[in-house]
Amino acid sequence: MSSSSTAVEPEQPFVSETRRFSLRQRILLSLISWAGYLAIALIGPTLRYSISWEEPPSPPDATLEKPVIYSFWHRAVFAGAWLWRKAGIAVMVSRSFDGEYIARIIEKLGFIAVRGSSSRGGASALLGLKSQLEQGAPVAFTIDGPRGPKYVAKPGPVLLSRATALPMAAFYVALSDAWVLNTWDALMIPKPFSKALARVSAKVRVPAEAGEPQMAEYHTQLQAALERVTRFAEEHVAKVGTPEFPVIKN
Repeated sequence: MSSSSTAVEPEQPFVSETRRFSLRQRILLSLISWAGYLAIALIGPTLRYSISWEEPPSPPDATLEKPVIYSFWHRAVFAGAWLWRKAGIAVMVSRSFDGEYIARIIEKLGFIAVRGSSSRGGASALLGLKSQLEQGAPVAFTIDGPRGPKYVAKPGPVLLSRATALPMAAFYVALSDAWVLNTWDALMIPKPFSKALARVSAKVRVPAEAGEPQMAEYHTQLQAALERVTRFAEEHVAKVGTPEFPVIKN
């Protein structure tokens, strides 16, 4: 679900592609995707969410702004998928086996899966995300995916912001109580009835004329925003349900 360093070429048509899988893989994909969807659908309604913003959203009661280019860490995908299941977000997912079952799970939740990664189809996937932004949809990158390294942002959102003149932002969803899997991303599975705090960063626009030194600086800013919202959410998640962090209707 990561991005490519290849520049976006607006004049090229975007064609959605999927990878071919063996019969055994197709059976496993069906089983895993339904199990993942059911886990989210069963646990998600029990969670108590609050959203905190570095800058006021527009409109004031928004749970997500659009069209905006969002980035978040791979480990927060479970809680984020339930929180924003109705927002029509387009998400870049890899063409790997793991990426395919993630794509199928999030599609069942109302997301748009755009397949591609830093290793395969990155340029075409960025074009697909650009097309979604032009239609007014928000897009999101699991920015340290598909295989890490953990907590290291890739440059896709910076490239896309420069190509579209649209802002980028970061978010993180912290959990008060979770099972943390022994995976490369330390994936968090929320325990039922946990508190969940989403923290959303201020927006930043990358100018169309930005050169390589400026692009590197904006990439650094994105990394810093991800680290900042992660730290804030982890430090304040226990306060969800207080006047400072009221529970939202979800």
